Amino acid sequence: MNRLARAIGEQEDDARRASLVIAGQLGFADLSGALYFPDLDLLVVSDLHLEKGAAFARRGQLLPPYDTLATLKLLDAVIARYQPKTVISLGDNFHDRAGSALMPLPFREMIAAMARGREWIWINGNHDPDGTTDLPGMSADEIALSGLTFRHEPSLAHGAGEIAGHLHPCATVRRREKSVRRPCFATDGNRLLMPAFGVLTGGLDLRHKAFTGLFSRADLIAHLLGRDRIYSVRFGNLLG
Repeated sequence: MNRLARAIGEQEDDARRASLVIAGQLGFADLSGALYFPDLDLLVVSDLHLEKGAAFARRGQLLPPYDTLATLKLLDAVIARYQPKTVISLGDNFHDRAGSALMPLPFREMIAAMARGREWIWINGNHDPDGTTDLPGMSADEIALSGLTFRHEPSLAHGAGEIAGHLHPCATVRRREKSVRRPCFATDGNRLLMPAFGVLTGGLDLRHKAFTGLFSRADLIAHLLGRDRIYSVRFGNLLG
């Protein structure tokens, strides 16, 4: 690869992720919706909601049955890019309690291939509080690691170093005379809330009352997932 091509590649990588620091740990918010901590060699994703289409089908509401495959392909791509030693999935890994047990074999094999040679931790969520069935890795309600605490739902009582999901944060900005709403990482340097990684998940605007008390708004930055880059915007510049 010549110098120009390498420089272009580095610029593209920089645009596809945003650096941040939580509890002294440097992390990179990736355009995919994953979070990578290089010093820990740790990749974090949240709210995969695998088998969501199947869960709706069991209740008589038919959705296109492609969500699990699409989400796992995205996860496989980001794991291939970072090659992490450890993966943590922050809860609501499956859309309901039955999703893990009923997951088809081809999807199990995809997860097994991704997990091979690395530590894999499933955090229990409100949709899947019982953990996983016959999948690699371990399940836990929360994990503490190097000053960080990984849990599904954010806690008002314990914010320092918290990495959580559950609320699927989104934010709205004005771009080229129109408003654009995108999933985002939300952090004030004290705690960080992850965007949902699953392809069939919705989002909750960062100005919603559910986020009240979770952040210092003066320090809050939304790292929005654009089409081809991340846009980092201070809370006061968001539309609401």
